[in-house]
Amino acid sequence: MVVLGAGPAGLVLGNILVDRGIDCVVLERAGRTQVQTRARAGFLAANTVRILEQHGLAEGLRRRGQIHGTCEFRTEDGRFRLDYSGLGQREQHTVYPQQELVTDLLTRFLERGGQLRFGTEAVAVRDADSERPEVAVCEADGRPGLWRARYVAGCDGRHGAARRSLPAGTVRHHRDHGVTWLGLLAEAPPSLDAVGYAVHEHGFAGHMARTSEVTRYYLQCERGTPADAWSEERIWDELELRMRAREYGPLRRGRVVQRSVVDLESDVLEPLRHGALFLVGDAAGLISPSAAKGANLAVLEAAVLADALTDDLTAKNPEGLDAYSARCLTHIWRAQEFSHWMIGLLHGPSGADGESLFHNSLRRSRLSSLRTSRNHQDWFAEHYVGV
Repeated sequence: MVVLGAGPAGLVLGNILVDRGIDCVVLERAGRTQVQTRARAGFLAANTVRILEQHGLAEGLRRRGQIHGTCEFRTEDGRFRLDYSGLGQREQHTVYPQQELVTDLLTRFLERGGQLRFGTEAVAVRDADSERPEVAVCEADGRPGLWRARYVAGCDGRHGAARRSLPAGTVRHHRDHGVTWLGLLAEAPPSLDAVGYAVHEHGFAGHMARTSEVTRYYLQCERGTPADAWSEERIWDELELRMRAREYGPLRRGRVVQRSVVDLESDVLEPLRHGALFLVGDAAGLISPSAAKGANLAVLEAAVLADALTDDLTAKNPEGLDAYSARCLTHIWRAQEFSHWMIGLLHGPSGADGESLFHNSLRRSRLSSLRTSRNHQDWFAEHYVGV
């Protein structure tokens, strides 16, 4: 088995397979330091934690992760909180930075005897319709190489070799939501004990704790804004304005150590299986960060694929592999629907024309319903944490 990519999807898949005695190698284009320091997602759903626990991969998050079950909305009509851990299915998130999870998964994979080749970039997947597909790579020393296996798992993201190697006829569903965020990582303690969603006439602002000393912030900005366009003073001033710090208390400021620009897009491929090639994680579908679903979908898909591969390779039962695409797409589209709903909840069109006023009035009505309707709150909680 060849696994492309050493992110959460590839490492969960590799760990489960190696633990079951199935030979596999993980090929990763980046170096080990880069892999272990990529700061991305941080909110793990209850089902994700269950999967990691089931396969002996949850020791670190159980020791260092923080349980989280509250979100706060700040709008022109005031603020309100939802204790979503007591609503819907009564489940909560575990906050655990992705770079720490990846480090745990990588360490466990190597301890179990797994092969992991850093600095090895997959170039193309060939002969996926055969029983012996091959992966052409550029080795760490620049020389071309070739890996062959019974199956290939593309866990290498939206720009990886797996997607580049797909046959004609693959269907791509894509939507640009027309919203751009400035993603920020600050060396600053959290300013509130909840996930913060602020809706403001200047645009959206978000507050997500990562650790007791690091906080993730988001600021809506104009499309095309460079990551370094705003000074730190402007960033903090704009965060305080949009999060209504004068009314609800100042933010705890600190040095901004990482910036990125995120264009909110949705992207799903169908099918997720092409002969011996399977798409997992961001290679299968890209989802906006508005609802913290990406890493959770990746872990779920990796576990589903691991079970299906085990049945096929050890019991000659291909039913799980045949059903992999349809099963995972059900979860992907459910997550896409909620993410799309969240984008509409948190962002309104600017301007004073009739259409903008109409859509902003709908947004305010949705927020009012979320504030007052227990049925709406239960629906939100179930979809917010579920995958």
